[in-house]
Amino acid sequence: MEDALNDDSWKTWFQLNGPKLLLCARQWTRSQADAEDVVQEAFVRFWRHQRRLPGNPMALLVTSVRRSALDLGRRESRRLAREERAGAGDPECDSLFVASAGDAGRHEAVESALWRLPDEQREVIVLKIWGELTFEQIATQLGISPNTAASRHRYALVALRRELTAADCHG
Repeated sequence: MEDALNDDSWKTWFQLNGPKLLLCARQWTRSQADAEDVVQEAFVRFWRHQRRLPGNPMALLVTSVRRSALDLGRRESRRLAREERAGAGDPECDSLFVASAGDAGRHEAVESALWRLPDEQREVIVLKIWGELTFEQIATQLGISPNTAASRHRYALVALRRELTAADCHG
């Protein structure tokens, strides 16, 4: 039997799901490059060690992406603290989305609205929309009840709708 690691099925799966994982990673990282690194690290770990585990592969990967991003964030915080003590400046933060030329204004409005949400609501929105997780999976991921996940999602959608509608009316 051919070694599963030589199988091309991972390429197809990653082409379909990689962009979603990248969007999830992006909300927990400071830059697009960091998000790409986190997704790559999480996917390699998943493919080598976790792909045969029971459960939804996307949920397993989102968990791995989140852990990798949080680990990177902790490392980055320690590094920044050391640099600040040494007199170095803050790194520049990249945009959350890559906007096409015609959609740049809308992408900026959505990104801005997302960043103004409380962290708990933004995290649920990203996991639900881009991670395509159920409220049960989100609850497990975040250590909250499914009802709390659903409530945070609902409140975030209301806030986003209100803010984006207001921006459309004034812009």
